[in-house]
Amino acid sequence: MATAAIFDLDRTLIAGSSAEVFGAKLTDVGVSTPSVPGQSLLFKIYEKFGEDPVSMRLARQSARLFAGRRVADVEAAALLGADVLIGRVLPHARAEIDKHKADGTLLVLATTSPHDLVAPLAAALGFDTVISTRYRAVHGVYDGTIDGTYLWGQDKAAAVAEWAGQNAVDLTASWAYSDSFYDVPLLELVGNPVAVNPDIRMLAAARAKRWAVRDFDRPDGVPAVAGIEGQELAFPWLDPRLSIFADIDLTGVANLPAGPVIIAPNHRSYFDPLALGYLAAAANRPFRFLAKKEVLETPIVGQLTAALGTISVDRGSGSSKPLDAAAEALSGGEAVVILPQGTIPRGEDFFKAKLRGFTGAVRLAQQTGAPLLPVGIWGTENVWPRNQRMPSVGVFGGRPPVALNVGEPYKVTKRSKPRPATEKLMKKIQLLLPDEAQKDRTPTDVELAATYPAGQRPATAPTA
Repeated sequence: MATAAIFDLDRTLIAGSSAEVFGAKLTDVGVSTPSVPGQSLLFKIYEKFGEDPVSMRLARQSARLFAGRRVADVEAAALLGADVLIGRVLPHARAEIDKHKADGTLLVLATTSPHDLVAPLAAALGFDTVISTRYRAVHGVYDGTIDGTYLWGQDKAAAVAEWAGQNAVDLTASWAYSDSFYDVPLLELVGNPVAVNPDIRMLAAARAKRWAVRDFDRPDGVPAVAGIEGQELAFPWLDPRLSIFADIDLTGVANLPAGPVIIAPNHRSYFDPLALGYLAAAANRPFRFLAKKEVLETPIVGQLTAALGTISVDRGSGSSKPLDAAAEALSGGEAVVILPQGTIPRGEDFFKAKLRGFTGAVRLAQQTGAPLLPVGIWGTENVWPRNQRMPSVGVFGGRPPVALNVGEPYKVTKRSKPRPATEKLMKKIQLLLPDEAQKDRTPTDVELAATYPAGQRPATAPTA
């Protein structure tokens, strides 16, 4: 049997209500419909709190407002509305749609909205079926009544169940996505229910029933408070002027492009992720880090790191899962940070001008088509050297200088060989570092010892 992924529209695939957009486009094509008193307020309440019986009773009467209007005019407005709404589809909703499409799962749009208005949007998104309320038309003109059932709540679930039975779709192996408490009957039909940006009652139901909870504004597993995730809550505090650790200098922030990008910095210190946090705050967008599995398994720190959208990397497994997860984040328009060096260089390698890296960043760029963004980091080792368990704090002055220099984004062709392309990337990073980093340097014993983790200095290393 076939499987299906069934999506609600408003507050699920898009952040707000499609009705406001369609209403404006109906006016543009000359279809005037009387406005409901307090309509703009109702839209705002809906966008904040979701559906309620009062607004849905009003929506049920909308068929009357179409009486005497030509179907062709409404379909023209629907095409214009689809052009607007396609740009409002939430980034990770697109990624979820693409994933199901790649798996051969049938895509179904199940919505209370009128079929003639939403059909062009569903077609533009590649949906196979639309299950929605239909307005009756006679000889190409609406008569002001509903053709069949108004598909809301239990009636929407019944329509989906009927469609599944007619098309040999196994709902127990299918998915359903909705924000609304009134779609609980729909989600109860499927084996993989997902509450998306849920209203308060849907969230309570999802928690009680142990359903997955998603927010298509961000990757799966990244929690948010009132729609704001942890990184964004920290941004006001990640002002370089407020840093108690270092004198932060950010250069080239404007080079960070909108949309998917792979940020590739060098690695000098445990402080590097926080230094990159200042860059994320300056660009006002969260970064998704690839981090060693050992970091994520650390009590408390690991849980906090994972909550920020960090992707675990088990370097010894050879698994493709980290790159696949990073590719999924990029498909949602995210900025993914991958440190090509993998770890902080130890010993004399730390003082070499030539940077060596693994091919993961390049392979990810080739897999996804996302641009690479080289970033040069310098001075973070003076804040948190490898042989310290905690960073140094310079509250009363004496903060060491730390520089982040952002290069220009560029693309890697699929024909490029990963190893030479990685060497090119590492050279670009090197050239973003200060002059003193452009040649090898002989370290002092103290500097050399600082490149090893605390308590792990090999016997051959000089004593500090």
